[in-house]
Amino acid sequence: MHVPEHTDRAGGTSRRSVLALFGASIAAVPLLTSHASASPASAQAVGLDDPAKKEIAMKLVSSAENSSLDWKAQYQYIEDIGDGRGYTAGIIGFCSGTGDMLDLVELYTNRKPGNVLARYLPALRRVDGTDSHDGLDPNYPADWRRAAQDAAFKQAQNDERDRVYFNPSVSQGKADGLGVLGQFCYYDAIVMHGDGGDSTSFRNIRARALRSAQPPSQGGDQVRYLNAFLDARVWAMKQEEAHSDTSRVDTAQRVFLRAGNLNLNTPLDWKVYGDSFHIG
Repeated sequence: MHVPEHTDRAGGTSRRSVLALFGASIAAVPLLTSHASASPASAQAVGLDDPAKKEIAMKLVSSAENSSLDWKAQYQYIEDIGDGRGYTAGIIGFCSGTGDMLDLVELYTNRKPGNVLARYLPALRRVDGTDSHDGLDPNYPADWRRAAQDAAFKQAQNDERDRVYFNPSVSQGKADGLGVLGQFCYYDAIVMHGDGGDSTSFRNIRARALRSAQPPSQGGDQVRYLNAFLDARVWAMKQEEAHSDTSRVDTAQRVFLRAGNLNLNTPLDWKVYGDSFHIG
């Protein structure tokens, strides 16, 4: 996604972009279990940017985006999932229609001029903001998969993921006083919705939540606030048909929250689109 020029970031098809939040009321959330036995300070001592927690985050996102925990197998992924954003590709669902794919290929080309994707830059600039494949077909998908064998292209995907999505969401989560789960909820939201100015962007999902609850940094209760955020996220997802299946919140994020697992401690068990996943 191109932030902030493009206002939304669709991630997907029923397999790549349907994140979900369960609409359970805040009052219905049970008392925290032993997962939350650590003090708030210790719960937040490790952030989502801890290497082990970041690996969990990537697996959680991949379970929803690709129905697989093997996120590193997704560097070569590319298809048009019919959501109006052109090609969706790579480890985070870079889209030809939302600008983040263009940014990625520009970065790759700056680092490695003459790469197999460099010749598509004019076409990527033309189709930005549309679902068009003009200038990309028929060979762009095959060339993307060729590029994905290059360590430099994999590193470029990692770096753009961090710059545009991971680092901003983790920083905002920490500023709001959230633990690892809360930081992940932010990350998952920005991956799907981007951080533009439209009503369903990450910043406006957060703003909607703030109208209902205060984050810990403002003296609020973390569980109450995260329920408000997830409720706002569900609302945003339901504004678009491509995101209307909210199971990646219903049967994943909300499950961890109900268990009081604010630090995403393993083992983790969840479902997305009916498929079961486990991290031991």
